[in-house]
Amino acid sequence: MSDEDTIVAISTKLGVGAISIVRVSGKDAISIVNNIFKGKDLTKVASHTIHYGFIAKGKENLDEVLVTVMRAPKTFTREDIVEINCHGGIATTLSILDLLLEKGARQAEAGEFTKRAFLNGRIDLTQAESVMDLINSKTETTRKLALSSLEGSLKQYIDSFRNKLKHVLANIEVNIDYPEYYDIEEVTYEQLQQVVIELEHDLQNLITRSEERQIVKNGIKTIIIGRPNVGKSSILNKFLQEEKAIVTDIEGTTRDIVEGSIIFDGIELSLIDTAGIRDTENVVEKIGVEKSLALIDKANLIIVVLNASEELNENDKFILDKVKEKNPIIVLNKNDLPMKLTKDDLSFKHIVSTNTNTISGIDALKQEIKNMFKLSEIVEDNDTFLANERQLTLARKALQSLQDAKDSLTNQAPVDIIEIDLKEVFEILGNITGESYSDELLDELFASFCVGK
Repeated sequence: MSDEDTIVAISTKLGVGAISIVRVSGKDAISIVNNIFKGKDLTKVASHTIHYGFIAKGKENLDEVLVTVMRAPKTFTREDIVEINCHGGIATTLSILDLLLEKGARQAEAGEFTKRAFLNGRIDLTQAESVMDLINSKTETTRKLALSSLEGSLKQYIDSFRNKLKHVLANIEVNIDYPEYYDIEEVTYEQLQQVVIELEHDLQNLITRSEERQIVKNGIKTIIIGRPNVGKSSILNKFLQEEKAIVTDIEGTTRDIVEGSIIFDGIELSLIDTAGIRDTENVVEKIGVEKSLALIDKANLIIVVLNASEELNENDKFILDKVKEKNPIIVLNKNDLPMKLTKDDLSFKHIVSTNTNTISGIDALKQEIKNMFKLSEIVEDNDTFLANERQLTLARKALQSLQDAKDSLTNQAPVDIIEIDLKEVFEILGNITGESYSDELLDELFASFCVGK
């Protein structure tokens, strides 16, 4: 297989529908489609035009189609692209695909159209990754975040950051190579330290912002824990607005985890109702309790439910001790009953009072989640952010090299040693946008794409 091959794939979901799109890209795209098209001579038509006709196999018409011709370089792949809009039946779409393969096109690999767009300089690596994020978006917020990256905001930020580094590195090089010249700007430790501190601050802010958005992008994994009969399952049902979990007055009704997802303020909230945590001799219930405790370290958000009409018991205290370092939301549930437990009795940052008897009973909990994860800010701002773990890992490595350079400056290390750390930062940030890359990285990255993209 070669990047010079003309590739073809079905770009719409295969199944019954009004329209399917078969996409062809490469130097022979127009001539291959022209060989099976009854209509205008596609080799002579203007770019970015649509043409009516039939796809034919010999004398047999396979389908009535509209064919779009787009000539390089003003296309997604910067190659000639032809898109065949045919009727959306499985048999029809596959017959057109098979005919194109027969005429010399090659079946595209997963993500190969986007890979070619990257290799041909149409987009950078962050934009390529955002294409898949946009396809996989489940909420309006994740769609907006993906579109921001697709528009190139992260590339612009990284390029600006690297340009600042490039200027510093150039000054260092001149000072090292031409120390005898008096008319060049002398690079002092103080000047370098000021620049490095500013860059470190900017990169740290980018990482922090991005970590917050990663939770939003991937969905907030939320566990609801507490001892039996405090109202965990009722809270889950209120969030989901369905009777997902069984609710009874019998302790230990929930013995395994119960899961559900909702779109909450534009964010996916993945809720897990856990087995009531208490000392028990029941083997099945004990397994459920162990599962509940194991989820504590895996959750983005822990909601601890307490019965506000009762004083804390030993099981409550055990749970609170388990989550004290996890920044949980403490829910004082059943506030429609006489209160024996108040916020003053607890030393946690996030405490709300709720009940599940009214429609607005858990509104305070919903608002606290919005505040904790700054959901309104994330929805409204258009800040640049790192979109995935690959980008975050590289940014953290770059930050560490910046901090190493700062330490070397503090210790008055030779400037050429400091230069090594700064060059490493420059290279690592280039890896984020794809200024340098390995074939293995590209193969792994684009393998997760759908074939038609």
